[in-house]
Amino acid sequence: MNPDPRIADEQTHLDAVYGRIDRMRATTNRRLRETLAEAGDTPQALSERESYERLYVDDLAKLDAAEHNLYFGRLEVDPDDDDDGAETRRIGRIGVLDDDDEDTTLLLDWRAPLSRPFYLATPADPDGVRVRRHIRTSNRAVRTVTDEVLDGSAVSDPAEGTAGGVTLGDVVNESALVAALNAARTGEMADIVETIQREQDLIIRSPHRGVTVVQGGPGTGKTAVALHRAAYLLYTHRDLLARSGVLILGPNTDFLRYISQVLPSLGETGVLLSTIGNLLPGLDTAVVDPPAAAVLKGSTDILTVLKRHARSYQSLPKQPVTVRFDGYPLAIDSALVKTARAKARSTRRAHNQAQREFLRSALHGLAAAYASRIGSSLLDGSQMLSGAEIADIRDEMRDDEDLVQAVLAFWPRLEPKRVLSDLLTSATAIRGATPGWSEADRAALLRPAHAPFTVGDVPLLDEIAELIGAGTDDDEAAAQAQWRKQLSEAQEALDILTGSAPQDIEDEIDPEILMAYDLIDAEQLAQRQRITTHRTTAERAYEDRTWTFGHVIVDEAQELSAMAWRMVMRRIPNRWMTVIGDTAQTSNPAGASSWSAVFEPYVEKRWRLHELTVNYRTPAEIMRYAARLLERLDPALTPPTSLRSNGIEPTAVHAEGPAAHTAVDLAIACDWPGLTGVIVTDDDYDAAVAALGDRTGVVVHTVTGCKGLEFDTTVVVEPAAIVAASERGLNDLYVALTRATQRLVVVAGNEMPPELADLPGWHSS
Repeated sequence: MNPDPRIADEQTHLDAVYGRIDRMRATTNRRLRETLAEAGDTPQALSERESYERLYVDDLAKLDAAEHNLYFGRLEVDPDDDDDGAETRRIGRIGVLDDDDEDTTLLLDWRAPLSRPFYLATPADPDGVRVRRHIRTSNRAVRTVTDEVLDGSAVSDPAEGTAGGVTLGDVVNESALVAALNAARTGEMADIVETIQREQDLIIRSPHRGVTVVQGGPGTGKTAVALHRAAYLLYTHRDLLARSGVLILGPNTDFLRYISQVLPSLGETGVLLSTIGNLLPGLDTAVVDPPAAAVLKGSTDILTVLKRHARSYQSLPKQPVTVRFDGYPLAIDSALVKTARAKARSTRRAHNQAQREFLRSALHGLAAAYASRIGSSLLDGSQMLSGAEIADIRDEMRDDEDLVQAVLAFWPRLEPKRVLSDLLTSATAIRGATPGWSEADRAALLRPAHAPFTVGDVPLLDEIAELIGAGTDDDEAAAQAQWRKQLSEAQEALDILTGSAPQDIEDEIDPEILMAYDLIDAEQLAQRQRITTHRTTAERAYEDRTWTFGHVIVDEAQELSAMAWRMVMRRIPNRWMTVIGDTAQTSNPAGASSWSAVFEPYVEKRWRLHELTVNYRTPAEIMRYAARLLERLDPALTPPTSLRSNGIEPTAVHAEGPAAHTAVDLAIACDWPGLTGVIVTDDDYDAAVAALGDRTGVVVHTVTGCKGLEFDTTVVVEPAAIVAASERGLNDLYVALTRATQRLVVVAGNEMPPELADLPGWHSS
């Protein structure tokens, strides 16, 4: 067989691209070494060194991440002028310019506008493309080349027929797509930059600056679309998003680990990946509430409860509290506190910020009482002290720590974790904050004193932080006060140096001797005592509750409660969001049942819905059973159409003993190709993990833990128990059945949902 000349041609170009990449890597490494060798002996030099260091490290990370399948596409495009020659555009993961005099473009970034016809051109609408070439590489070698002739000048080889109802001839780069779908899973998500389809590209590059909702059934590539949209937006709006950052919210940490390599492979490393459970600085939890508590905490009805409880800290003394000032007894009574409380509330500021006004007003009342004791005329009882003198007394009282603490007992400074713990661990506090609630709901909210915070608590903590003003301008005022203290201490240090300077230096040489106070002032000295950190945008955002992002992407968005959405919306005031989900897969009892209910309170009608209709993951053989569940969930929902049929029918296995043990033993014994996922209920999880031991190639997940993941083979354990485990058990089972890319096995005892009763191999005993 004669060698394909196209492969030799593309290999020559690929060699040139990697040669340039290697030179870029060598140059960046050299600059990094030179930067690290610099002394950085001044604050400015140190700052510059750290900035350059991060720049070079990020550049190296991008070059390394883009190494695999760097070059994958080529277009022959009709020229803009009358020249007969076609324009050649070569497309890769990142843009690469040659280091020649003309800065020749070796590769176009896949996100560049000139690359877009690679994903959108069709024979019916070629967009000026004569030939689209798909190039598959491995280890810097070109393996295959496939051409599609789109302008009608020659006959290409479109795929004939359909698979699962989808016309393969309409699929862009069908051979590469099918190869990617059939490839064994590794436990990490792969990007789809080579195989982006038209319906996906339209969403990835959407110019909409509001809320974009992407609804799609299992396997439609929602997550891939979201991640590639993040990469596209960072490329297109670099200046804006480099400063404000992009937040990607996922359903759990397993999911975040699964997708963590996608963005680096696309040339992006500065995105914050988080779950709701660790979105609040200083808290990281994956603990899930029982269903009843989840519903109560997820509803916006809890807002009234939180407000009422937070206000309960603004108390009145049951009996007057006696304090002493300058030897005189003074009473903190109900009238004094009530007046101060009214003054503080009239500011309409959050609790912690209003505390200053409460203290000022209360001290003013105590100062007036004190002045009445010592400054009243013996003749007529009139006040002999001036207003300025009474103000001075109030200022002196402010320095009396015991007196101030006694006053602030009736308006204490609050911290969100303490407030929420005080509420949830006290039946009395719950009863006081929930008038009209049933005893069953109050009992559902109550928890033991030392129970950990849950994922459902995190939005409540964020709400309390807003209510009481934690982490806002009050913290900034505290920071300014700390700076003033440092400045004062620095000036005192310089004053000591000045006072201890030698006095016997001869006049004629005095000007030649420089002392510390000649070289530095108090502000410079104080500044040197500050610890300066140079962090990425994502790192700074992670540690700042009040950070607002330029764009937010929410995956498995149907799982967020109404309270969780309030938390998310605080972080994206511009409402520029990409939301990915499927309401048919909602597991959280407090999750979404419709997108309009989620977004209309925030953006009214200013949100756009896109639907993905092709199932790239799940073979038609499996989807046939999953579609029955979908019809039972909501007859109005249309299941996504599977792209392919692989001829492997789902099967059922009857478990004689514990089904979780049977499932794990089966997965180990069969040793199916690729990655096998065993999906169990929460109750069976520990037993299944123990049965698996340290075996590789098989993983165990709960139903909620498998969201967003995929496996070559999925073993679903006790589907009837999954349905019965929660009020949204049918949704959970629908999720579990649609995780497989090749094979589905169901293991059960004596019960099987009716939709699966005719699975081959099943018989009830």
